[in-house]
Amino acid sequence: MSLLSNLTDRFGAAFASLGLDPGLGTVTVSDRPDLAQFQCNGALAAARAAGRAPRDIAQDVIDAVGDPDVFAELGIAGPGFINITLTDEFLGERIGRLDPDRFGHLARSNDGKVLIDFGGPNVAKAMHVGHLRSSLIGESLQRVFRFAGYDVVSDIHFGDWGTQMGQLIIEAQSRRPDLLYFDPASSGPYPDEPPFSLDDLQEMYPAVAARTKADPAVAELARQATLELQQGRPGYRALWQHFWDVSHDAQRRDFDRLGVAFDLWHGESTVHDRVAPMLEKIKAQGGAVEDAGALIVEVARPDDTKEIPPLLLTKSDGGYLYGTTDLATIDDRVAMGIDTALYVVDARQSLHFEQVFRAAWATGVAPESMLLEHVPFGTMNGPDGKPFKTREGGVLRLDDLISLVRDAALKRLEEAELATEYPDEERAEIAARVGLAALKYGDLSNNRTSNYVFDLDRFTSFEGKTGPYLLYGAVRIKSILRKAADLDLGPGPIIPPAADTERALMLELTRFPEVLDRTVEFRAPNHLAEYAYDVVTAFNRFYEACHILREEDAARQASWLGLVELTLGLLVLLLDLLGIEVPDRM
Repeated sequence: MSLLSNLTDRFGAAFASLGLDPGLGTVTVSDRPDLAQFQCNGALAAARAAGRAPRDIAQDVIDAVGDPDVFAELGIAGPGFINITLTDEFLGERIGRLDPDRFGHLARSNDGKVLIDFGGPNVAKAMHVGHLRSSLIGESLQRVFRFAGYDVVSDIHFGDWGTQMGQLIIEAQSRRPDLLYFDPASSGPYPDEPPFSLDDLQEMYPAVAARTKADPAVAELARQATLELQQGRPGYRALWQHFWDVSHDAQRRDFDRLGVAFDLWHGESTVHDRVAPMLEKIKAQGGAVEDAGALIVEVARPDDTKEIPPLLLTKSDGGYLYGTTDLATIDDRVAMGIDTALYVVDARQSLHFEQVFRAAWATGVAPESMLLEHVPFGTMNGPDGKPFKTREGGVLRLDDLISLVRDAALKRLEEAELATEYPDEERAEIAARVGLAALKYGDLSNNRTSNYVFDLDRFTSFEGKTGPYLLYGAVRIKSILRKAADLDLGPGPIIPPAADTERALMLELTRFPEVLDRTVEFRAPNHLAEYAYDVVTAFNRFYEACHILREEDAARQASWLGLVELTLGLLVLLLDLLGIEVPDRM
């Protein structure tokens, strides 16, 4: 049980002993740390129902809860706030019993199966900067939810089907008509080696898309190729598999560099065979209606404050749309036993997901008990306030962005004279980790729904609220423990604090359970990012005031080393939940 939960239980029991709602006993971290460590505001809420002055109720609560072994001071402030300060003995005992694996957080159980949908790249397209936020936020959330005890499945939702595949097929045929894939009489076997690279596909797709737009005859060829692909023409399927494989392999490498992983690489092709029977079932149950030859689901509600258009399932020519495959994807996830599906996708897609989710519930594709939630995020912008572009105005590839922050981190290390004497390979690895820390913390420290400006100089700084600052803090703590070990000194039992900065660090370490739960509740890693900065700041103040390796009191020194070790464990955990790796040294 966390410290705040323990205190809330104590004050809840005190309110209950007075015949009042125990829920009034909620204890929070004090808004005025100069006056107290914690506070309880329940007496103000209880006053009207009880017909008594809130200060009188507060005093009765203090009398009921008072325990000199736990509370050093209980006082009343203002109209009835209860200020709470713990004894050093109780605080030291709580820190001494803190579980170094979970830091007071109790793992949930039987909370159902959660799927987190994020990343969302497409076949034939290299990863670019526009995929960054979904990837970083989604990866952090899957780590957080798993740590919290949820059964988590992550899915990239690969864009691997539809008209663009037919377009690539006809473009490939125009360039290499001799390939076996285009012989309608052939059923294979086909070559193992792909005839085109991802760079080839990236050049081919915009070229054929332009031709398709300009020439109806080319558009018809692409439509026919798409149809034959979806109907299972062997050569087209084999060629499509090559497209899929070269795209997957390149994008997997980018995700590996970014430290992002998925349980599933399902795509639109995964649910293709579900679409037709799903639509037949929806039509048979009256869940969809025809409108000008198209099939639609009405999703507007009487209490809507804005217009919500119907979801279009098929066009007048019978063709499917993104909404159709998204609905079939929900159908597939229901079959997987998913109870909650979180879609970490750009905020600009909010209307689309509102339509799809409402349609899923309205048609019975998803039970009403299934939580379908769009987890929107803002854009990463350049200095001009617009979505980030290269200096030439193009979209920056993700591997180029990663290289950019790595090179900037290496320059920062040189300026700070860090890792200068290490082997080149180790320096390069440290620079890579510092660069990713800068990139990830620069993103995740922002409120998820906000836009932010990508500022390479600020993000890679070793000062201020940055990823490199946090990494340096963690590496510094590791160095302290190594120096202590060299002196045959080690962590010992934690004893009551003797200094303000020591006390403040201990209190900071107790906050983890509530911060993690808040991160889960709001699907917002910025709470963890902010907390990690607070932990490092509290530790630095403690280290500056308490000279650990020069301390003459052996018990106090061992206790401090125990506190250092605990702080390192929590900081490494926090950074890991943000997807940030800590090097051993810098």
